[in-house]
Amino acid sequence: MSFTPPPSFTTRPTLTGTFGMSASTHWLATATSQAVLERGGNAFDASVAAAFVLHVVEPHLNGPGGDLVGIFQTADAAAPTVLMGQGPAPEAATIDHYRAQGLDLLPGAGGLAAAVPGAVDAWLLLLRDHGTWELADVLAYAIGYARDGHPLVAGAAATIARVAELFRDDWPTSAALWLSDGEPPAAGEIVRNPAYAEVLDTLVHASCTVRDDGPVGRAARIDAARREWKTGSVAHEASAFLAQPHRHSDGGAHAAVITADDFAAFDAAYEPALTREFRGRTVAKAGAWTQGPALLQTLGLLEPLADELLDPSQEEGAHTILEAQKLALADRDAWFGDDDVDLEALLSADYLAERRALIAGTASAEFRPGSPAGGTPFRPPLRETYDAPAVGTGEPTVPPGEARVAASGETRGDTCHLDVIDRWGNIVSATPSGGWLQSSPTIPALGFCLGTRLQMTWLQPGHPSSLMPGRRPRTTLTPTLVLRDGAPEFAIGSPGGDQQDQWQLLALLRIIVGGYAPQQAIDAPALHTTAMPESFWPRTWTPAGAVAEARLGDAVIEGLERRGHRVTRAGDWALGRVSAVGRDARTGVLWAAANPRGMQGYAAGR
Repeated sequence: MSFTPPPSFTTRPTLTGTFGMSASTHWLATATSQAVLERGGNAFDASVAAAFVLHVVEPHLNGPGGDLVGIFQTADAAAPTVLMGQGPAPEAATIDHYRAQGLDLLPGAGGLAAAVPGAVDAWLLLLRDHGTWELADVLAYAIGYARDGHPLVAGAAATIARVAELFRDDWPTSAALWLSDGEPPAAGEIVRNPAYAEVLDTLVHASCTVRDDGPVGRAARIDAARREWKTGSVAHEASAFLAQPHRHSDGGAHAAVITADDFAAFDAAYEPALTREFRGRTVAKAGAWTQGPALLQTLGLLEPLADELLDPSQEEGAHTILEAQKLALADRDAWFGDDDVDLEALLSADYLAERRALIAGTASAEFRPGSPAGGTPFRPPLRETYDAPAVGTGEPTVPPGEARVAASGETRGDTCHLDVIDRWGNIVSATPSGGWLQSSPTIPALGFCLGTRLQMTWLQPGHPSSLMPGRRPRTTLTPTLVLRDGAPEFAIGSPGGDQQDQWQLLALLRIIVGGYAPQQAIDAPALHTTAMPESFWPRTWTPAGAVAEARLGDAVIEGLERRGHRVTRAGDWALGRVSAVGRDARTGVLWAAANPRGMQGYAAGR
């Protein structure tokens, strides 16, 4: 049996051209990116401009108070680089402090869960070192949408509607920004955020204090804006406001611990990418402070198997993929974190062979981390339910049949993603997230709230993902760069919390093994496992759980159920948020493709 051929129909074409390509989760960000390329900017200028627009037009999915992971390669570089925009836990964020608050999990909403915001500093670092534009020109697009307004997307309107009671009763500053006369805005209504426009103007004004017109002056101007972000009004307003007790996802009122000194101490940075060969490609990811190495491990488990076992559209392939992902994700939860993680052992051929042998013909309902190099794996709490009030939590993908945000405020959101490639050969893949409008109360002077990434840490000591001051939470943000013969072939990524790499895996397998065109791979039916502790509050799991788009077909889904998978059928177009851009090395043609689900993501280019 061979790999299932791609369908003849796609929702849109794989775009091709020779000038430049952009793809993202919102058409205004894609259009912004392409506009920058048209005006002579490079992929880095375009990415940063688009990212700040995403803060404005997808406020329920990311914000300036959040974080990001990026991966890029410049046209003249020999290897990809990771852009690290994940801030750490504040200095006062100790396990003892949170336990003294009566907590056994980090809250999923509220200022106690705020890591130091990392996204803005990371974008400015990338712009300084690899962009060509002045900060004022890059930020002009976001400032315009924040000050003059933009049509509110349906997802943001639905999110605001479902947390309206929380805003009215407990977070009045959020109500002041997002509700009009106490009522949520309708989809398509023009909304504005003048406070955030002022924040961005303040960064521009800080940059203008440097008068040197040359490249040294440009770098100094951007550094002046970075200093303003980390030591000026943003740091002081945010820390002072969140020091006031406010409602959290546990139902209690707590004061945050983040301080202005925490803002000042953080610097975004670059790191070398982690890579692994797979079927003639090199796949590059960020390190074990993300979930990225789990994708490399999954690819390692699957690589020697027959092609049909790597086909998500066949029963045996779907089963094999789900089982391999469960093993890799168990290792993620047992071993990953901002620590000295032995990735060489986790990705070694002998260890992968040992793990591969665990894949049987039926679904496992166990949590099965391995013991690389003889170590003892951490075993997180395994709970199928968690009894607590829920307020504005989470980032896991929307469970089928459930609203993105429940009436109680519990949130099942996504995040954002963008990919850009320019005519010079620069390529960027980035996943910004956090700081959702429902994360914590809006800081009135700033027009945004801080994120909740610390909910991905544990209040049990001794694990790489345990809460610790100065340590980064192990994030789900995980963009990908794929190389062929040492040169970048394509950038790819997806929103989706724990599903980000699971959905990317399906596209990678269909492109690399199945020979699908990128849009064919993105359109094809998706599935993922839920048989791991969620990375977001309340951190429950579903033993042998799986979710599949109904388009996968009755035969495949019923076959998975006979094998013991607890399958939840999603809608026909419910799973997957993948976008990608790339270059055909043989012809030099650039291409782009974007997710049609939700009618929000778009690609553009020429």
